[in-house]
Amino acid sequence: MGFGLGYLLSKIDMVSTSDHASVVSINLFVALLCTCIVLGHLLEENRWMNESITALLIGLCTGIVILLTSGGTNSHLLVFSEDLFFIYLLPPIIFNAGFQVKKKQFFRNFMTITLFGAIGTLISFVIISFGAMNFFKNMNIGSLEIADYFAIGAIFSATDSVCTLQVLNQDETPLLYSLVFGEGVVNDATSVVLFNAIQSFDVSHIKTSIVLQFVGNFLYLLLSSTVLGVVAGLLSAYIIKKLYFGRHSTDREVALMMLMAYLSYMLAELFYLSAILTVFFCGIVMSHYTWHNVTESSRVTTKHAFATLSFVCEIFIFLYVGMDALDIEKWRFVSDSPGTSIVVSSILMGLVLIGRAAFVFPLSFISNLTRKTPYEKIGIKQQVTIWWAGLMRGAVSMALAYNQFTRGGHTQLRGNAFMITSTITVVLFSTVVFGLLTKPLVRLLLPSPKQLSRALSSEPTTPKSFIVPLLSNGQDSEVDLAPHVPRPSSLRMLLAAPTHSVHYYWRKFDNAFMRPVFGGRGFVPVIPGSPPYQSAQELD
Repeated sequence: MGFGLGYLLSKIDMVSTSDHASVVSINLFVALLCTCIVLGHLLEENRWMNESITALLIGLCTGIVILLTSGGTNSHLLVFSEDLFFIYLLPPIIFNAGFQVKKKQFFRNFMTITLFGAIGTLISFVIISFGAMNFFKNMNIGSLEIADYFAIGAIFSATDSVCTLQVLNQDETPLLYSLVFGEGVVNDATSVVLFNAIQSFDVSHIKTSIVLQFVGNFLYLLLSSTVLGVVAGLLSAYIIKKLYFGRHSTDREVALMMLMAYLSYMLAELFYLSAILTVFFCGIVMSHYTWHNVTESSRVTTKHAFATLSFVCEIFIFLYVGMDALDIEKWRFVSDSPGTSIVVSSILMGLVLIGRAAFVFPLSFISNLTRKTPYEKIGIKQQVTIWWAGLMRGAVSMALAYNQFTRGGHTQLRGNAFMITSTITVVLFSTVVFGLLTKPLVRLLLPSPKQLSRALSSEPTTPKSFIVPLLSNGQDSEVDLAPHVPRPSSLRMLLAAPTHSVHYYWRKFDNAFMRPVFGGRGFVPVIPGSPPYQSAQELD
């Protein structure tokens, strides 16, 4: 009896010790997050630094300290998990991207964004996959199967445009910001869909039927994921419009919006769809309908809540990537051949550069053929900026690499270890080096303020555009070009101005059928005379 009691007490003591260690780790990590935010604010106007690089460097420095204090056995406070990344950290980032996007610019450039994000990613995927296959087969890096090479193509086709987007201003350079931002989201979704499709098919025996199935599955995932996101956003708008939670509790409105967005993401994961695309389009639909159905206090709350969650998750990811870069277990397998590791990383970085250039410049040329005015065309300086923006690799690449080449965060095979360490090297190099040069490059390549003012003055505006940042935080679904777009009276006009024509018919359909059912701009709040009520009356 005494022996059993002593054994039980020892177990309890071990559990409490483990819990205490977890509490210490979480405290340190939260303190580091606070440090990143403070330093990022202090360095906001710095010519070279931004918050992403700041978090990455703090993570590296912390990893070095932990590595020294632990005697070289550990470098991070928490164990990285791709489930943690995809289930908890990525959804707020992607949803906020869709929620805050300037929809008018996004859909005006939708075809170009799709060209870059989908077709361009496929081109990059092919170049990186077959390039890696040709180079690595003759190198002593361990055994890699054909599925691993295709996975490498998907992993290094996933861009991270955070550094560039932190420099660009969507009010000063709307076209460039829209293209870089939109391509980044579609690119991440396409890379994840490609990666999942590779794991679903037997790519060791490539046949025509396999290729057709692959393409069909790819298109099905893109379409069904988008539809799911739209349906989830419309459902949230309908529920809030009918029940109107604001009469009772702002908290319920905000909670329902958050939970419906997260539910759309998890449903996509449940049905093996692209959760990134689903939650992105859910955010777009919610900003167009749901956001206008809630009270003024809920609008302010949701705006800041979504932005804050996204911001913290981004800092968390970069901070952890910096710490995990020094994980001794992953480097142990390649420590006997550091030269080979450098060569492998250099080859992958070179393939990224070539794969990116292989589609940005040709697809920009094709896109320019459909653009009539000089201000709508993608100039060579903008093309270079778009090419540069997609050279950085980040958390999505890391998560996919862990998924393919580790088991439970651990690496036991030499070939897998090479791929993990090379991914870490490419992520660190591209984020730090290219990220540091982003601000100077953008300032060098972007037009001067005088040219910008002329370009902006050529854009059609409305009186509402001056108060949008104050009243609706850039939620510009209502700031449209309908009053300036003549009704297309012939097929020739439809072909000459397809985006304006599609926009015209969409507005007619939206006003006649969608808004009466799902609400949106003009939905009268519960308190007559409130600011949203007055602005809605002015718009009508």
